Amino acid sequence: MQQLIQLYNSYVGGEPKDVAMINAAGSNRQYVRFTDKDGHSLIGVIGTSCEENDAFVYLSEHFRSKGIRVPEVFAVSRDRLRYLQEDFGTRSLFDAIRNGRELGGIYDEEEKELLLKTIKELPKIQVAGAEGLDFSRCYPQQEMDGTNVSFDLNYFKYCFLKPSGIDFHELRLEEAFREFSHQLSDSSATTFLYRDFQARNVMLLGDNTPAFIDFQGGRRGPLEYDVASFAWQASACYSDALRQELVDTYIAALRNYADVDEGMFRKRLRLFVLFRNLQVLGAYGYRGYFERKQHFINSIAPALANLRKLLEDGNELNIPSYLREVLALLADSKKEECKSDKQIPEPAPAALKDAGKVETTARKEAPRLHVRIFSFSFKRGIPEDESGNGGGYVFDCRSTHNPGRYEPYKNLTGLDEPVIRFLEDDGEIITFLKSVYRLADSHVERYIQRGFTDLMFSFGCTGGQHRSVYSAQHLAEHLHAKYGIRITLIHREQKITQTFLPE
Repeated sequence: MQQLIQLYNSYVGGEPKDVAMINAAGSNRQYVRFTDKDGHSLIGVIGTSCEENDAFVYLSEHFRSKGIRVPEVFAVSRDRLRYLQEDFGTRSLFDAIRNGRELGGIYDEEEKELLLKTIKELPKIQVAGAEGLDFSRCYPQQEMDGTNVSFDLNYFKYCFLKPSGIDFHELRLEEAFREFSHQLSDSSATTFLYRDFQARNVMLLGDNTPAFIDFQGGRRGPLEYDVASFAWQASACYSDALRQELVDTYIAALRNYADVDEGMFRKRLRLFVLFRNLQVLGAYGYRGYFERKQHFINSIAPALANLRKLLEDGNELNIPSYLREVLALLADSKKEECKSDKQIPEPAPAALKDAGKVETTARKEAPRLHVRIFSFSFKRGIPEDESGNGGGYVFDCRSTHNPGRYEPYKNLTGLDEPVIRFLEDDGEIITFLKSVYRLADSHVERYIQRGFTDLMFSFGCTGGQHRSVYSAQHLAEHLHAKYGIRITLIHREQKITQTFLPE
């Protein structure tokens, strides 16, 4: 984090007034919003791969040259792991259609218009965006091939199917996967595959113009994949009628860029809808079952409902027979868990629809727990509780091994990779935090149940630089990932404030 702040200082020529963490959902990348004293903001990104960052920077420049609305990259660190990009604001398409989603798929005309407006832009990215693009610079590979498909199918097998407890014949399933992979692969594709074209990755500018982010995993590939990703997003609960309208709108827009065999496109689209469904179940299994991220656990039921409906289409879905057999077993075994597995209702009468909106608004405005977490130096005193409630917890980190005693770490903090490695390799801080997590979890859960609005945790050490910073950062990330609550994280001695917004 400190290196990203230094990159910002170097580019802007001054310290940021505010530093706020942005929830990255399923990504391991870190996103930070820097705001200066005049209210101007930039997004800072900390990646985990130089090659992935290089792909984003290249694709951003290329797409912008084609008139596609993607963020401009302003500065890249020397190690290529960090960069600064244009800030498209805080309103995503996913947020803009929240009301329809919370009403179980009843979208009003304004929400539908935003969805249609967005999917009209997709052919421009796929076709015009592919013109002159050097696909060898894509990451982690330049095209979607059989290996890519097999990887995603096995991701589903190991992260969702096996943990589900379904009994299946491993070799027969692998044979079915190979056949299915052959059906999906298209070596003749010349278009750009966005790969994660969904509402969370669409930002709405001031005039509701869609702009696009998180395309660094794109590559050459078939058109149908992105349409399936967008129109069959599990948590969106789109009705069949709305999905049909989205596909019709997409095909009409595609005709402006290429000839379209509509019958073949729709036939292949059904296969990609199934493939995408299996892929997201793999992701939901990994992020939900293994990483315990609640958003992904919540998304499993609607994804399984989508799978069940696909299988009910019968002959329209020409997939290997053994794969169909295994998927049917999976869908049936999980049926009781899929409480959202119900037919999307037809649009309600105006009075009923308005009542649903009132209820949703009231729920949004209900008080929610705000957790404030501090790191500090005992030499400067314990942070005060400004909420007026008093209480909370103060943890003393001085019992753990101090990296500040060693010269290589003296000018670093608990946010820097060398210090993180030191603390985690030593292990004392891990044992310490396990006890903290248990106590913090039980307290947060009780506060949420009782409707309390403020809770405070503080971590102190000798200088408020290494152990306390590491502990505060990790508790904030742990509580936000597990409960999705609003968290303000203050590293007092570094003058860094980060905000984790409620989900």
